[in-house]
Amino acid sequence: MSKHVLIVEDDVDISRLLRLELEDVGYRVSCFDNGMRGLAAIREERPDLVILDLGLPDVSGVEIARRVRRTDPTPIIILTARDDVETKVTMLNAGADDYLAKPFHMGELLARVGVQLRKQGGGAVTRIGELMIDAVRRQVLWGEQEVKLSPREFKLLQYLAGQPGRVYGREEIEQNVWGGDLPPASNVVDVHVANIRGKLREAGGYGVIRTVRGVGYAIKG
Repeated sequence: MSKHVLIVEDDVDISRLLRLELEDVGYRVSCFDNGMRGLAAIREERPDLVILDLGLPDVSGVEIARRVRRTDPTPIIILTARDDVETKVTMLNAGADDYLAKPFHMGELLARVGVQLRKQGGGAVTRIGELMIDAVRRQVLWGEQEVKLSPREFKLLQYLAGQPGRVYGREEIEQNVWGGDLPPASNVVDVHVANIRGKLREAGGYGVIRTVRGVGYAIKG
């Protein structure tokens, strides 16, 4: 199941943009336009991550972060129009895991969301449908059957599974999985993806990795 991101933001345009961009890369998104409704939804829906506006009309984002953090470890990213040190310290002390000053670049926000979700649960186990990736045991299962991968294949699959549904470009994959240490026009990424697909098919996992022609690859969310 795709990760659930809950947004508390009273600016309709920003909220709509966030929803569209997050859904486009495979997240499940819900939006609330005031603090109390957002707080109630956080407690009821148990999202995987919260994006929280600092300047809400009824209760501040800092106060919501404090209330959530008393009982809930859900990652919180605060959006704020203020970028001074005092505000940053207050947000972090209230329990925010990260913050981003408005106006922000959507690519940076998506990257920060990905980082926080990978940290969640220590990044030990990732489950996407029948696929299970255990980072501690370096083990991959499809259903109850183990899929034996090489260390590089494991790293590649784990990287693609960081954001199910998101398309990762070949250059991005080369940089993050191979450290950019590949010759120009190399087909190493394609070969490794083909190997992973073959091993997953042997375990009954068909169509797990999607190819976007001319762009790269994505794990189906």
